[in-house]
Amino acid sequence: MAFAGKWETESQEGYDEFCKLLGIPDDIIEKGRDYKLITEVVQNGNEFSWSQLYPTNKTISNKFVIDQECDMETIGGKKFKATVTMEGGKLSTKFPNYRHTSEISGGKLIETSIAGSVMLKRTSKKI
Repeated sequence: MAFAGKWETESQEGYDEFCKLLGIPDDIIEKGRDYKLITEVVQNGNEFSWSQLYPTNKTISNKFVIDQECDMETIGGKKFKATVTMEGGKLSTKFPNYRHTSEISGGKLIETSIAGSVMLKRTSKKI
């Protein structure tokens, strides 16, 4: 149940470059640069509900069970099928344009998204 709780962005690295690579408009990138993203995770064994409130006031919620294909949605509203895996305490899934991992380290939620050679690393604290 390590992931369960409400998390707020503390820091992020590679944000601008990652967003530009995904084609996010400059005005949205600007809004999100210093935004404290709120992530809420409900975990019941291998079942998860993962919600994030973005600076556009849009909330994306994805529900998944570890190692089972599920329907997911990107911030851009694109729906896709994915399987979330757990390896060494890290959740990992492949989005259409990048690979995303989440882990708890030192009491922080560390999310890493990688697209080619570009990496976005977001660190959040529990609130």
